[in-house]
Amino acid sequence: MNQVPQESTTVRIQQRRKINNKKRVRDNIEGYLFIAPALIGFLSFTLIPVIAVFIIGSTEWNVISPAKWVGLENYITLFQDKIFLISLKNTILWVIYFVPASIAVSLILALAMNLPLKGITIYRTLLYIPVISPLLAVALLFVWLYNPDFGLINYILSKVGVEPLGWLTSEKLALPSIALMAIWKSAGYNMLIYLAALQGIPKHLYEAADLDGATKLQKFWKITFPLLTPATFFITIMSVIGAFQVFGEIYVMTSGGPGFSTHTLTYYLWSNAFKYNKMGYACAISVLMFILILITTLVQNRLLGRKVQYDM
Repeated sequence: MNQVPQESTTVRIQQRRKINNKKRVRDNIEGYLFIAPALIGFLSFTLIPVIAVFIIGSTEWNVISPAKWVGLENYITLFQDKIFLISLKNTILWVIYFVPASIAVSLILALAMNLPLKGITIYRTLLYIPVISPLLAVALLFVWLYNPDFGLINYILSKVGVEPLGWLTSEKLALPSIALMAIWKSAGYNMLIYLAALQGIPKHLYEAADLDGATKLQKFWKITFPLLTPATFFITIMSVIGAFQVFGEIYVMTSGGPGFSTHTLTYYLWSNAFKYNKMGYACAISVLMFILILITTLVQNRLLGRKVQYDM
């Protein structure tokens, strides 16, 4: 007598499982359809090209003729290539010129823009305008400002008795001059990050410090600076990664000159790929850049990550 109900119960359970499985499959399909555009974009423009770069870096390929497998020959040649070594040195110098100065300028601007001044939002907007301005326009503007014959900077210097300087024509001044332009353009972005971090610091910490008789300098070093370490950590990591990939400023303002004084790794990579059609060699440079940026980022994370302070 109990067999029929048991069988019917088993059938109902099986039917319910089938319905649930179909629903789960349908939900999964819908989910994959939703992420398909992003997934296709990631595969097409990120993952597959990255894998291709590692493969092409071990070949000799000029785009026109078939690729020839050469193994590690490109990498061995790179470290015997004087222009590559100069480009590597210039890139490291760029990081040294750009990153510390950019962080310092951004922090000073953020502290100033955090003051309770009338019309402060206007000043913040003005300082952020260079960030959203096209790089080409900004670079050409500074090419004019740096012009040794009729540039505004040399004109002002001449009024105080200083001889005109070859800002972009001197091998010693060209790279620092471009770095100054890059600092001016990017300072507003980092300033905004610092400003957000400053406004997130609890006010009661400053009130307690005032009760203890702390000076402004003491409050900065004991409260403000430690609580800005998360923002500093992020800005440092991103600035170093961006500095290793500098290209647009160099391409527009000096085209790697004078001589090879502003040749950077990215500019040398571009030259080999699109001027000399040495795609395999260019990909080998990009692989070494990837390794260099990865190592630098890991070292920064190890050294700076320990000093990040999220709370007092």
